[in-house]
Amino acid sequence: MTPAERIIHLREEINYHLYRYHVLDAPVISDAEYDALFRQLVELEAVHPDLVTPDSPTQRAGAAPLDAFAKVVHPAPILSLSNAFNEADLRAWRARIGRLLPPDTELDYVVEPKIDGLSVVLTYRDGLFVQGATRGNGEEGEDVTQNLRTIGRLPRRIPVQRNGRPAPPYLVVRGEVYFPLDKFEHFNNALLEAGERTYMNPRNAAAGSLRQLDSRITAARPLSLLCYDFIAWEGVDIPRQWDRLAYLREMGFPVSPDVSYCATLDEVARAYEAWLPRRNTINYEVDGIVVKINDRVLADTLGYVGREPRGAIATKFPAQEKTTKFLALNVNVGRTGVLAPNAVLEPVEIGGVIVQNATLHNFDEIARKDIRLGDTVLVKRAGDVIPYVVGPVLELRDGTEQVIQLPTHCPFCQEPVVRIPGEVAIYCDNPTCPEQLVRRIEYFVSRGAMDIETFGSQTAVLLIEKGLIKDVADVYFLKREALLSLEGYKEKKVDNLLAGIQASRERPPERLLTALGIRFVGSVVAGLLLQDLGGIDEMAAADQVRLESIEGIGPQTAAAVVAWFRDERNQKLLDKLRAAGLRFRKEQATIPA
Repeated sequence: MTPAERIIHLREEINYHLYRYHVLDAPVISDAEYDALFRQLVELEAVHPDLVTPDSPTQRAGAAPLDAFAKVVHPAPILSLSNAFNEADLRAWRARIGRLLPPDTELDYVVEPKIDGLSVVLTYRDGLFVQGATRGNGEEGEDVTQNLRTIGRLPRRIPVQRNGRPAPPYLVVRGEVYFPLDKFEHFNNALLEAGERTYMNPRNAAAGSLRQLDSRITAARPLSLLCYDFIAWEGVDIPRQWDRLAYLREMGFPVSPDVSYCATLDEVARAYEAWLPRRNTINYEVDGIVVKINDRVLADTLGYVGREPRGAIATKFPAQEKTTKFLALNVNVGRTGVLAPNAVLEPVEIGGVIVQNATLHNFDEIARKDIRLGDTVLVKRAGDVIPYVVGPVLELRDGTEQVIQLPTHCPFCQEPVVRIPGEVAIYCDNPTCPEQLVRRIEYFVSRGAMDIETFGSQTAVLLIEKGLIKDVADVYFLKREALLSLEGYKEKKVDNLLAGIQASRERPPERLLTALGIRFVGSVVAGLLLQDLGGIDEMAAADQVRLESIEGIGPQTAAAVVAWFRDERNQKLLDKLRAAGLRFRKEQATIPA
């Protein structure tokens, strides 16, 4: 293959991956693999400058925006950064820009976390937020103003006076929308339980949530925001990056508390080393640090190389991805009966943790990625998010790998599974499935539901095995004598368990409604329903039209509620819970005479 042919091939491959990453939010290779492809293209174009074309990926950033949103032309190019991967690369960058500066020029720097989210451009006029857009292809992006307005940390209005500074008449700010790591696993589990498609990682969850055509869906998701730069401005002149970050804070913008000032490049190198052990302690994905020359006027005079400003560089962290062998398939069953596939792996160290299990999300994902038993697979771990299988390494297949078949029966109760049209989830529809019952009880007694602290998972498993519990209502009919007969259950332990159960009888009806585990009904929706209807029995009598008339309740939630209360098994469960003395109605506020 000639250099020209290789360059064309690399451009096509990179453009394909840019499209999957920026437009579809469904990358098929790791960041490290993409960086390697991009470096190959940069190196080839450097050797053959006559082959560089304006449409090369090295000359622009991102990919074309989605057609579903109006286009927004940015006031200045929203470019990406060149990459360094170690201290030697960092010092090579300093040497390159040093050749463009007067001799003995001293530089200071600002180090910022490289947030792995979705880049956004926020426009304010006379202090009012008027437009928000994605980066798109760097020249124009997608208008996601309504969705951005749902993010609590985004200032709707800059105060006219704050710390003595007036709001500028025009200010365009760059930031990053991200999905907090401590919310991601719970969010994905909720999607799975609802039979909806899950997200591969927090970055995709942020992008997918911000690109919803219905802003109410975006509002229901825990997106967050951090801001870090100006794009365009009037009435403000702040030439240093460290001061710009301080100004953004003063104006009410969220700025990462993890930024740092470095007087020398040696300090930058130490800051990078200090980040490595703490990268997993931050509540958002960080895949490196961004090093910026503090003097932005000087940085701008250095100009650009293709799509990349010379005055800043991204220093990437080592990838938290490893390849290992996919040894076996485990299938778990959740409280709603959803079958969740997980991979048993040959143990591998990723980011200081030995990983032996990883999620496969759902069976549709397994088929789409063609993951097979026995494959060598790429596994990713980031922060506290559960490790997941990115995909197979096809080049390492030897023909012994086995295609994973869709399960036909529940692995715990052996009952046939069902699949609801339009949903990705596969369900065990057996209400007496022991594994489902364990998960339902775990949820019922959890802190956000009935909050029985003394009732753990092991207790649930034991009581089900001994036949003392057949549904969640049986928790309230446990006898002291029966509990004392269990191995390891002495008087004090039994008394504490019964006291916790008794205390839970006083929980408000919103907690009981949450604990019932009705699809789409979490604590917020439970509060909305009972605020309007007053009680659980009134909910049982309401039809779908009545439920949809409640602000914040959509057709999907209303249908799930109606279906749950019409099920005869659930009606019997409610009768038992009522007989146990639980609270079914909200207390009416007393109006003073």
